[in-house]
Amino acid sequence: MKGGSFKVSIRIYRDPYGVPHLRADNVHELAFAQGSNAARDRGWQLEVERHRAQGTTAAFLGETCVPWDKLVRQARLQDTAQLCFDGLAEDTKSWVTAYVAGVNSGIEAGAGMAPQFAETGLTPGEWHPWTPLAVWLSMHLLFAGFPAKLWRGEASSRLGDDVCDLFAGEGPTTPGSNGWLLGGDRTTTGAPVLAGDPHRIILDPGAYQQIHLGCPEFDVIGLATPGVPGIAHFGHTGGVAWGITNSMADYQDLYRERLRRRGENGETVEALGPEGWRPATAHRETIEVAHSDSVEIEVVETERGPVVIGGPDDAEAFSLRYPARVSADLGFDALLPLLRATRVADIDAAMDQWVEPVNVVQAADVDGGHLHRAAGRVPVRSRSNRMRPVPAWEAGHAWQGWYEPMPHRHVEDVAVMANERGIAAPLGVEFAAPHRAERIRHLLAQSKTWSATDMCTIHMDTYLPSAAPLLDLLDRLDDTTEAAERLRQRLLRWDRRMRADSSDAAAYAVLRVAVIKRIAAHPFLTDLGGTLPYPEIFQPWLALGTRVAMAMDRLLTSDEPLGNDRLTIARDALEEVAAHFTEPKRWGDMNKLAPWRAWPHPADETWPGMSGDHDCVLSAGTVREITRYVTRGPAARYVWDLARRDDSLWVVPLGASGIAGSPHQRDQLPCWLEGEMIPVVTNWDRLTLEHTEHPTDLC
Repeated sequence: MKGGSFKVSIRIYRDPYGVPHLRADNVHELAFAQGSNAARDRGWQLEVERHRAQGTTAAFLGETCVPWDKLVRQARLQDTAQLCFDGLAEDTKSWVTAYVAGVNSGIEAGAGMAPQFAETGLTPGEWHPWTPLAVWLSMHLLFAGFPAKLWRGEASSRLGDDVCDLFAGEGPTTPGSNGWLLGGDRTTTGAPVLAGDPHRIILDPGAYQQIHLGCPEFDVIGLATPGVPGIAHFGHTGGVAWGITNSMADYQDLYRERLRRRGENGETVEALGPEGWRPATAHRETIEVAHSDSVEIEVVETERGPVVIGGPDDAEAFSLRYPARVSADLGFDALLPLLRATRVADIDAAMDQWVEPVNVVQAADVDGGHLHRAAGRVPVRSRSNRMRPVPAWEAGHAWQGWYEPMPHRHVEDVAVMANERGIAAPLGVEFAAPHRAERIRHLLAQSKTWSATDMCTIHMDTYLPSAAPLLDLLDRLDDTTEAAERLRQRLLRWDRRMRADSSDAAAYAVLRVAVIKRIAAHPFLTDLGGTLPYPEIFQPWLALGTRVAMAMDRLLTSDEPLGNDRLTIARDALEEVAAHFTEPKRWGDMNKLAPWRAWPHPADETWPGMSGDHDCVLSAGTVREITRYVTRGPAARYVWDLARRDDSLWVVPLGASGIAGSPHQRDQLPCWLEGEMIPVVTNWDRLTLEHTEHPTDLC
C-alpha cells in the first residue's frame, strides 16, 4: 500500500456484547479497519505482543521477562518475520501492510484508554509491515513443545528409551483443542454443524477477538488473533465454516552444537557439523531491563538454526530448527483465500499453503461438503530427531524435504479431534490421551439428531475418564483404617464428574496430588529428580511432578516400572489424605480461574471457581501437583451452523473489549462459566452503527 493515499469509508458497528463488526468498500480498507479497531479495543494487548515479538518486554515489565526476551532474540523471530514478509505474494503483502497502517493509526487512541501505559511509563511504538508475522511467530514459538525433547533426551539417557513412551502425553503447557463436525444427517436442520473450543493460556484481555469482517468480496465472522489480520483458525463465511485443533505434530528440532571461538579476540564463532568446522553468524544484543541493569546476550546461528541454549563459551549448546526459518514462509498467503472461501474445496486449497503451527482442520459447507485434514509443514528426517536433541556433528540428521501429502480423512457423518493420535499420528510423538475424543464420540452417539444449541452440553461435560486407573486401585485395597475406608467408599461411589460444587471431586483431586508426589519420589525416577540443567523458561516441560501428573493413568496401568508398588502408593496416599483432608470443601475452591496478565492484577481481585479438569471435555487445566489455579482452558467456544449463520453461537472467557472498565470487558464471563453462549449476529440491520471513519491515508 506504499506510494499512495486515498479516502476510504469504514463503518464500525457493535452488537449487544460490544463485538466489532467492520464494513469497508474493499479488502484493503477492511484490513485497515481491522488493525485500527484492534489497536483501539486492545491497545495494551497489541503493544505487549509487539514487544514480546521483538524481545523488549523487560524494558517496561522488569527482569522477570528477561528469559523470554532472550529466547525470542536468540531464536531470531524478528529476522524470520521479515524474511517471511518479503516472500509473501504481493496481494497478501499489501493487505498485511494495510492492517499495520490501521494499527499505527489507532494505537495512540488505544493507549489513551489503557491505564497500563501510564502505570508502566510505556509509550506506544510503531508497527512495521512484518510485525504481525513476528507476533504470530512469538505466539507459537513454544506451541509444538520442542523443550519436551530436552526431557526425552534426559529420560532416555538416564532410564532408557522405553520410559519415554510412558511420559509421551499432552501437558498443561501445550495448547490443545476439542473440535467436532456433524454432517447434515445428524442435525435437526439437515445442514452440518461444526463446534469446538481452543485450549490455551487464559489471557486478560483474551487470546481471541470475536469479529465480523464485511466488504464486497466477502462477509466473514470468526475468532481473530489480536495483532494479526484476517481470521486464521475459526471462521464462517456463510457458505463454509472451519475450525482447527492442535495436531500435536513434531516440526521443530534441537541440535546439540559444539561451538568454538577463533581469531585474536574470539570474534569469529564456528560450529562443528558433519563436514567439519563451519562458520556461524554471531552478534551481541542488549536487553534493557526496567529498574535493573541491562543484560547483554550473544546471538549465534549455525547451519542448523539459531542457538537458543548455551553458546560458544559453554560446555553445551543447542540450536533450534523450525520451518518458518528454513523456508522463509509462515503460511500467511493462506489468510486471504480463507476469507474468500465459499466451499470446502476453497478451505482445502488455502490450507495447502499453511506452514506454522501444524493443525488439524475441520470444515463443512452448505452443500454438505466435509473436510478433515492436517495442515502445515512437517520436515522429513530421522526418528531420532523427533525424539530428542541430536548431535549436529553426526551425519543423518539433516532435513529431507517436507512430509506430503498431509493426511486427509473421509468424513461420513461425524468427525472428532481432540489432540489424540488420530489423523495426525504420522506427524508427532507426544499426543493427548484419547479421553476427550472418546468422550465426545460417546456423547454424540447418544442422539441421532443435534441442534446448534445442543452443543453446549458437550462443551461443558465434566466426566473424568482418566480417574479410572486410580479408582480401580482403590477398589482392590483392603485392610485400611476406618477413616481411609470411609474415603475409599466415598470415592468409589463418586460419579467422576469434576463439578465446581462437588466435594467428592475435591477429595479425588487431593488424593491424586498425593499419588503423584509418591510416584515422583519412587526410586525408578530418582535420577530425574531436581531441576534439570536448562534455562528457566523451559522448566514447565521438564518438571518431574508435571510429567508424572500427565502420565499418571499410564503409570498406574503399566506393569512396569511401578509393578506391585502401585497398590502401596495408592494405600499410603489414601491413608494420608484420610488423616489430613479437611479443606477445601468443593472442587471449585481448588480450581480457581487465574487469567494471565502482562501487568499484575489488583491485590484485592478475586476470580471464580470452575468446573472441569485437564482430561474432561471441559478442559480447565491446572498443573496438578503444583497449583490450584486454572491457567489453561477454553479460550473460546464456538458452534458454526451451516443452515443459518445467525443461529451460530460463540463465547469468550471475559469479553470483547480489552479496555479496563468497559461494560464489555468481562460481560461474557458468567455465560462462559455456566456453559451458555451468546448469539452470532451477522445481519447488519440488527447492529448499532458506532461511527464511520474517513482516514485520508492508508499507507
